[in-house]
Amino acid sequence: MTTPTQTEPPFVPLRHSGWATRRTPLRVFVILALVAAAVVVTSLSHKPSQSQRASDLAGYFKDVQGGVGSCAAGLHDAENAYGQLLSGSVALTKNAQSVFTYGESNCTLASNEALSNFGNYQVAQSLASFNLDAADNDILSWSFDASAAQADMLAVLRATVPAARASAQVTLNAALLKLDDQRAVIDGSWTAAKRATGASAPLPALPTWTPPAS
Repeated sequence: MTTPTQTEPPFVPLRHSGWATRRTPLRVFVILALVAAAVVVTSLSHKPSQSQRASDLAGYFKDVQGGVGSCAAGLHDAENAYGQLLSGSVALTKNAQSVFTYGESNCTLASNEALSNFGNYQVAQSLASFNLDAADNDILSWSFDASAAQADMLAVLRATVPAARASAQVTLNAALLKLDDQRAVIDGSWTAAKRATGASAPLPALPTWTPPAS
C-alpha cells in the first residue's frame, strides 16, 4: 500500500518591522537645503550701511549713558566734595559724608536697577566688529571700583588721627588713578568705534579725577 504524499503550502516568514512608514520624498530635502543656503547667502550679503552703523552707535551711547549715568554723576559729585574737603572746606564734612555714602551704594548692581539691567545689555549686531561687549564689561568693572573709591573717601573723612588719614588718602589716590586708567581704556574703544562709523553722538560721560590746586 502506497502512502499518499503530503504537500504543505510554502512557508512565508512573518513581518516584524511594525507599521509601514512613508518615506519623505527626496525633493523635500532639496527644497530645505536650498532655503538654508538662501538664508546664509542673504545674511552674508547684507552689510549695514555706514549711516546705519552710526545710528546704532548713537543708540548704544544713549543706552550706556542710561545704564551707568547715575553712578557716574554720583562719582562726579563725590570727587567734587572730596576736592573741596582737601581745600579746607570743613563746613562741608557732614554733606560730604552723605554724598560719599549715596555714591558708594549707587554704583553697585544691587542698589542701582539701571546699572543692573545694563549687565544684560546686548550690543547691536551691526556693531559687532568694534568689540563693544568688552567695553561694557569694563564699564561694570569701573562702576564696582567707583563704589570702592567712594568708600575710600569715607575712610579718609572718618580718620581721626593724622597717620590714619594719610594712609587712607594713599589708598584713595591709587583708587582714583585706577578709575582714570579704566576710563581711558573705555573711551579708547568708544572713540575707535565713533571714528569708524563717522558718528557725531557724544561719548557717555565718565568723570575724570582732577586734584585741587595746592
